[in-house]
This record gives sequence, C-alpha cells and structure tokens, in this order.
Amino acid sequence: MKMLVTGGAGFVGSHVAEYFLKKGWEVVIYDNLSRGELLKKEIRHLDYNWRYLKENFDRVTFFKEDIRDMKRLMEAMEGVQVIVHAAAQTAVTVSVEDPHPDFTVNALGTFNVLEAARKLGLKPTVIYCSTNKVYGDNVNKIKVIEGDKRYSFPEEYKLGIPEDFPVDLCEHTPYGCSKLTGDLYMQDYAHLYGFKVGVFRMSCIYGTRQFGVEDQGWVAHFVISTLLDRPITIYGDGKQVRDVLYVEDLVRAFEKFIESDVSHGVYNTGGGPDNTLSLLELLDMLEKLTGKRTEVRFSDWRPSDQRVYISRIEKIKEELGWEPCISPEEGVKRLVEWVEENKNLFE
Repeated sequence: MKMLVTGGAGFVGSHVAEYFLKKGWEVVIYDNLSRGELLKKEIRHLDYNWRYLKENFDRVTFFKEDIRDMKRLMEAMEGVQVIVHAAAQTAVTVSVEDPHPDFTVNALGTFNVLEAARKLGLKPTVIYCSTNKVYGDNVNKIKVIEGDKRYSFPEEYKLGIPEDFPVDLCEHTPYGCSKLTGDLYMQDYAHLYGFKVGVFRMSCIYGTRQFGVEDQGWVAHFVISTLLDRPITIYGDGKQVRDVLYVEDLVRAFEKFIESDVSHGVYNTGGGPDNTLSLLELLDMLEKLTGKRTEVRFSDWRPSDQRVYISRIEKIKEELGWEPCISPEEGVKRLVEWVEENKNLFE
C-alpha cells in the first residue's frame, strides 16, 4: 500500500508516517516545512521530524513543496491509495493576525488535495485532520460549572460534544472558518465523487516530537517550558479543560477507519470524558513528574477560547471499534522523557 501524508514532516503527520512505515507501507511526505519557519526561534532543527523518518526508514520519499501547488501535488499523489491530509496552518492567534495565508493553506489547500485526486481519476481513502474549532463559540454557550481547578460541563454534556452540535451563528476565528470549509468539502467529495473520507475533528493531540509553543500544542509547550525553566502565560484563569489524546491513539483511529467498511464518517476524536486536563491540573502533574513548577503569568482570554471542550466519542467507538488506550499520566510521562532527552532542540 502507498500513502501520501501532507504535512508529513509535522507532529501528527510524522507519527502517521512512522506508524504505517513500520507496517511496511510506502509513504510519500509532502511538506513545505513552513511550520518550522514559524517556530524558528524555538526550534534549532527545523526539519527534525523529516530527518527522523529518513534516518529510520527506507520506504519514504519527500516532496518539499507547498500544498497550494496543484501540479506538484498531483505528481506526489501518483499511485497512492490513501491520503492523510494533515498539512495546515494550525494556530488560532496566527489566523487572527493574518487570515489570508490561513485561508489559502487550510481551505484552498484542502480543496487542492481533493481536486488533485479527482483529476487523477483516483478514488482514495482520505483522512482529514479537522478540529473541534469547527464548533466555534457555540461551545461557550453551554453554561459551565466552576470548580477549584477546572470548569466542567453540566450533566447534559457529561459525555462531551457530539458530532451534530451546531456550527452556525457563532464566532469561529479565521482558523475555525478555514478548517470548517475543508471539513465540508471533504464530506461533499465523499458524497459526490465516491471518495472514502474520514473527517476527524480532533481535540488536544499531544505526544513526542511535538514542538509546542504558546499558541499551539499547549501540553508540549507546558512540558518544554517547565523543563527549561521558562515562564508560561495562561490566557484566562487556567481552569479551562480539554480532553487530551496521545498521538499514537489518534493514528490507531485513522487505521481503524482505513480498514473499516465505513464509506464516509465524521468523528469527534479526543480522549473523551475519561481523559481530561485543565491547564492548572497539568501544571500539578508536571510538578509531580519533574519536581519543578515554572513561573506562571495570567492574561486576558483569547478570542473564541472554549472554557471546556470534551469530545463525545461514542460514535467513533461504535462505528470503528476504537477507544483511547494511553492515559494522560502515561502520555505526559512519555513526553517529559522525550523532552529531557532532547533538550538541545529547545535551548
């Protein structure tokens, strides 16, 4: 089997590539390394994940190209049966500051992936990395319960946000709008052109080889900052809660979809109600793991920041037979160990 992974030199994409390379697949990486350019102040080795794949596997090739280049995208796509579309501008704050590249990468780039496959006459299995931000500020219309260190949903939403939760009549931020556009195009190409499409509306994905920074990848950002004694700014009060999902569990969900008889599906994908953390709780967990607690500063809430987001994962459990296996305690421990072993990447 042959797979194309757009954004394959990024965090999620490189883990997808690694997982399937270990199973003997041929994998094509398509990435312009712009994420590394964005984070160049924090990361010494901008192509770290690509070099990791190249040094450890044979059946992997690399196109250093932009998702907006249809011609090169079609060349990279020749002969693939599966496409995992992970390439994206991923930071909400960046999208607010400059929404134009956010749209062209996330919305137009996703359209290009689908059109390239259609023009080549392929009917591939397509995995789309969507986001919980498609629900926008509607999530904040749910009245939450405030505790000492976390907010909680009321009983009605104790299992989390379902896939049919409203997406209309609310603030999304340009990032949420661009990802929702791609989300809808994916669904339509499944209906119109017979693609097998899995849309995974991801919550907080974390794990090794994640170069988290303030505006994206908060679990890794907290780990890195704690171990390197860097101050952390919390926007809001730190009681905001997310369901967290270790990246290995996410890739297993993709595999379950690829192997399934489901022709197209939309899945809220996260740790679910049994795997949640508030920002303050993560700081406590890190203190227990490392014996360190870095300086914390507080600032105003950011646009459309959800006080609580928990994925309802009943649908993905039922249709794909999938559920999270790695607890936050185990996953964060693995991430701490990886950062400790690779401090040179962040100094």
